[in-house]
Amino acid sequence: MATGTLVSERERLYKASAGKPEIVLVPEMSFVMIDGHGDPNTSQDYEDAIEALYTLSYTLKFALKKEQGLQYRVGPLEGLWWAEDMAAFDLERKGDWNWTVMIAQPDAVTIDRFELARAEARRKKQLPAIARARLERFEEGACAQVLHVGPFSAEGPTILKLHAFIQEQGHSFDGKFQKHHEIYLSDPSRSAPEKWKTIIRQPFSSA
Repeated sequence: MATGTLVSERERLYKASAGKPEIVLVPEMSFVMIDGHGDPNTSQDYEDAIEALYTLSYTLKFALKKEQGLQYRVGPLEGLWWAEDMAAFDLERKGDWNWTVMIAQPDAVTIDRFELARAEARRKKQLPAIARARLERFEEGACAQVLHVGPFSAEGPTILKLHAFIQEQGHSFDGKFQKHHEIYLSDPSRSAPEKWKTIIRQPFSSA
């Protein structure tokens, strides 16, 4: 029986230290992705996208176990965040944000297998965002990342520390093409906000 765990295979990418930024090299990986726009706290579109992502990811997990004997844990929810005008990218203007929510997939997930999973999920459940889901290879390359512990609304100082670290290393980023990336390690419905763990990642270019 084949086995594989997204987290164990890419362990360093899904672990980070609180208050201690580090540089990681993020290789090309497969993700199921859905794009959207607006405040994630009030957007039904955002909730619909997350529901579709998890439904597709678990449909793929069970299909690959049955067909190939492949066993793995579904990866955490991840989000890319940016604004067309990066001056609007602040916590007070979330309605102007663009986002891509995504979940990493094993390399065994092909386009054909993804489309079969989409069709199966549609037969079982009404999912408004599933038509917008896509399977895409995504590579970030050199990034800095750090762990934030606490509510999303309190991420500001952690983000500033990460950005300062990148600049101290002699690197730069534009924020629009090298997007702000968050990896959500905690389930908000099962833990208090002060205990939420989020990896904050920022790709960069060498100066």
